[in-house]
Amino acid sequence: MSPGRPQSVPVLDLKAQYATIRAQVREAVDRVLEGQHFILGPEVAAFEAEVARYCGAKHAVGCASGSDALLLSLMALGIGQGDEVITTPFTFFATAGCIARLGAKPVFVDIEPEGFNIDSSLVEERVGQRTRAIIVVHLYGQCCTMGPVLEVAGRHGIPVVEDAAQALGATHYGRRAGTMAEVGCFSFYPTKNLGGAGDGGLVVTGDDGLAEKLRVLRVHGARPKYVHRYVGLNSRLDELQAAILRVKLPYLAAWSDMRAQRADTYDKLFMEAGLAETVGLPTEMEGNRHIYHQYVVRVPRRDELREHLAARGVGTEVYYPLSLHLQECFRDLGHRPGDFPQSEKAAAEVLALPMYPELTLAQQEAVVGAVREFYAR
Repeated sequence: MSPGRPQSVPVLDLKAQYATIRAQVREAVDRVLEGQHFILGPEVAAFEAEVARYCGAKHAVGCASGSDALLLSLMALGIGQGDEVITTPFTFFATAGCIARLGAKPVFVDIEPEGFNIDSSLVEERVGQRTRAIIVVHLYGQCCTMGPVLEVAGRHGIPVVEDAAQALGATHYGRRAGTMAEVGCFSFYPTKNLGGAGDGGLVVTGDDGLAEKLRVLRVHGARPKYVHRYVGLNSRLDELQAAILRVKLPYLAAWSDMRAQRADTYDKLFMEAGLAETVGLPTEMEGNRHIYHQYVVRVPRRDELREHLAARGVGTEVYYPLSLHLQECFRDLGHRPGDFPQSEKAAAEVLALPMYPELTLAQQEAVVGAVREFYAR
């Protein structure tokens, strides 16, 4: 790694991916435009079948976003006013937001520090008389430790929802993310490993009854049309999005392999740079296949480092800078700083470095070189 100003490295480069599949994407978009069928048509049906097959799930139900996938799942499970749902405070807002939206209460459990996911050993102590569900999150592309969670849930008769928005294709002891519990939720936001050209989401389940209810709930709770069995949502995956995602899905396995290769390269570069004691590298937990939606490190003086990297053209992001239990909108839950120390510590230290399949060795060397420069000052 040569000294001097590194080359510009964005935290994500969607144009690099698009350049490799441009003709196929345009053909898919033209197919939808020529057919003039835009809502819940053949592209959505085909994509649902393909994702179900990819995940090894019985049913897949497309919807408008990953947030709606979570909301619809809780609605299908009957979660409502006064119920409690156990989840992690270190996640994207939608995980807890969908609980509160239904009038239920998020009950937080701290994370384990190595993989950033919910500490499954602490779940049981948070189960109460009003607990009606558990939402686990497979953060950054790695599954949480599911065995203890499923054991507790099974013993108490509580359904589990997998928030696998960042983990399509990840595995835990050979099982795909999203297929280990009652329902699994995915997002196709453009930055995801399988990203569309806008919002999109999907729920997988092996339960025939839940799948039927999800399909009804996503169309205002109506079946047949204009006959409303439930108060549902308008939450449908667009045909255009489904067509584009169908182009990308066959590439997902190779893209995941490329991400893992680049994660391994980062690890080696950081060690060669003598930064292994300073930069906390990602840990792939036992039994997991990490798909590296993000390559997230723990670093001292995180915000100063981020400014230094930005000045040298290196993009970064912080997922997430404020633990959910300290968010203004959840003030009524009564939490204070120190209630979930591992989550709070992660929020102060995590930094996502550039990560995408097309990332070059020279770009990775530039990133690590800029980090080394900062800590050498």
